[in-house]
Amino acid sequence: MNTNLSLPGHVAIIMDGNGRWASARGLPRTEGHREGLTAAKRIVKFASSLGISYLSLYTFSTENWRRTQEEVGFLMGLIRNHLKAELDFYRENEIKVVHSGQRDGLPKDILKEIDDIVLETAHFPGLVVNLAINYGGRNELARAVYKALDAGESKESFKDPTKAEKTISSYLDHPEIPDPDLIVRTAGEYRISNFLLWESAYSELFFSTKFWPDFSEDDFQMALDSYAGRKRRFGGLG
Repeated sequence: MNTNLSLPGHVAIIMDGNGRWASARGLPRTEGHREGLTAAKRIVKFASSLGISYLSLYTFSTENWRRTQEEVGFLMGLIRNHLKAELDFYRENEIKVVHSGQRDGLPKDILKEIDDIVLETAHFPGLVVNLAINYGGRNELARAVYKALDAGESKESFKDPTKAEKTISSYLDHPEIPDPDLIVRTAGEYRISNFLLWESAYSELFFSTKFWPDFSEDDFQMALDSYAGRKRRFGGLG
């Protein structure tokens, strides 16, 4: 667990407001998603330059399937094309990409692009970008329990609360990634929307009124500065 408040080791971002950004400009929602992807690349590069170790991006939630077929199709295409087109960007910045979320339900072409970029970047020593695609916190917890049972974990593994926590944690999508020190949400919403529910138990929260496409390096730095000024006790005294 990172206790150095000068810089969070793991930042997670709920990239909200793409559609409203577009609507405010009289543009289709798809243009907001396109600009949101540009913002994501901007923040990934900045986080990498700062020396942050992990950056989790809420890319597509399990609830996003409820959107119109047209918008979901556009988002899937945008994700696929980004993964294919930005491999050189990840190489140049030695960024490692991993995926969190349920694989079942994702189109085969998306899974192929995810698997390709994860494999191609697996050896990079720099920033780890965790792309949460078809991800939901409750879904992750349900899958973790299923994986634990499928692996033969005994009933005793869940009987003692402390052991149960360790067992569940070990079957999350990426148990090797530390819990987020800081969660950032844009667009003036004040909730975490089923994102990293287990992992966010002691995360610091920062909310920005900026729509995600407008979120800049200065805005990200503002979130980091806010984090640096806080004192984390993790339930203890201090």
